[in-house]
Amino acid sequence: MTFVRRPWRLLAEASALLIALVVAFPLYWMVLGAFKPAGEIESSEPRPWTLAPSLDSFRRVFEQNEFGRYFLNSLVVACTVVIVSALIAFLAATAVTRFRFRFRTTLLIMFLVAQMVPVEALTIPLFFLMRDFGQLNTLGSLILPHIAFSLPFAIWMLRGFVKAVPQALEEAAYIDGASRSRFLWQILFPLVFPGLVATSVFSFISAWNDFLFAKSFIISDTSQSTLPMALLVFYQPDEPDWGGVMAASTVMTIPVLVFFVLVQRRLVSGLGGAVKD
Repeated sequence: MTFVRRPWRLLAEASALLIALVVAFPLYWMVLGAFKPAGEIESSEPRPWTLAPSLDSFRRVFEQNEFGRYFLNSLVVACTVVIVSALIAFLAATAVTRFRFRFRTTLLIMFLVAQMVPVEALTIPLFFLMRDFGQLNTLGSLILPHIAFSLPFAIWMLRGFVKAVPQALEEAAYIDGASRSRFLWQILFPLVFPGLVATSVFSFISAWNDFLFAKSFIISDTSQSTLPMALLVFYQPDEPDWGGVMAASTVMTIPVLVFFVLVQRRLVSGLGGAVKD
């Protein structure tokens, strides 16, 4: 049986390796372009290596006066979206799982339907909504939509984690004298924390890499722009600075990688729990 399965296993491993290479190659090309001299980037015969790495592209990125502000704005937006959406999703998932109320099933279906609506289709209505609320040219115009778009997925995913906690555990906590709020934050919250980490990763990436909302809602006040908008500084239609674009993209990728490293263990257990459920 081992000899029968081995070719299929080798084929699966080779396919997984090929897919990993295809996924990783754009990242490699981005980092390579960030270290290439300008002459090699503009060459008509591109090579997948460089013999003269240079930091000039990174120097141009960090010499931009507003780059630090853009980085801080992106960090504020992403962290606020992660924290607020995680707390709201946890409370909402607990409500739709532990309590029976009217239109509960309808609400869950609406969560699924909300994920099917393209973000592009709602950009113009959201623009007028932000204008009426006086949020244009503020970080609030980026934070609020991302919280709204991340909640349906987060609630639906956390629902499985809350449902997996035995009802008997809650009853035992009440018998021991725990209040509902104490059970919620001291018992239930730690148990579903891996699920919160998994949903937070998706929320963080979505908010950190957002370009559509940043371009649509931040019109005149460039001090409220985020990192994706900084790429436009290096991309000029007449003379694009591809080295600067690649270097800025590499810098943008570092916080996401750091976030993954910090939460990787919780992320794996969270995704495993979601699949098991």
